[in-house]
Amino acid sequence: MTVTRVFKHLLVPGWWGRRHFPSGSLARIEAAIADSEARHGGELRFVVETALPLAYLRRGEAGIRERALDLFSHLRVWDTEGNTGILVYVLLADRRVEIVADRGIHARVGEAAWTKLCRQMGEAFRAGNFEAGTLVALADITVLLEAHVPPPPGNPNELPDRPLVLG
Repeated sequence: MTVTRVFKHLLVPGWWGRRHFPSGSLARIEAAIADSEARHGGELRFVVETALPLAYLRRGEAGIRERALDLFSHLRVWDTEGNTGILVYVLLADRRVEIVADRGIHARVGEAAWTKLCRQMGEAFRAGNFEAGTLVALADITVLLEAHVPPPPGNPNELPDRPLVLG
């Protein structure tokens, strides 16, 4: 953990995150999530956080994954009928992405696919393409889920489609 990183996380204002994901972008991401979920049995949650809380920052790089796992639990992404919840967690201060997939999907898709998507999103974000990078990733997730998780009868919407911006 470097001093620069600590200051970046402690001093970045909350509005900074909303600058990269304005209301129009969030509405388009919400629509993409709704469209995606209509085509497969997965449930997506998209969360953007400006900076890590201090308790996670102290854990270094592992803190990012731990924060994503805690949000996966806190937001009850794990609590879907078919264990098909997916959290896409974006940490803006580090331009990092973590994807946490419930066991019903992770066992079918595998870690390599999630790692590749996280890397692609991170590259798009470093280039300043926040909305486009997110929409491409959501389209890629949709393709994966269509192949591995067919929609159940009635295909209920178990999680909110609206992106969550923290900090």
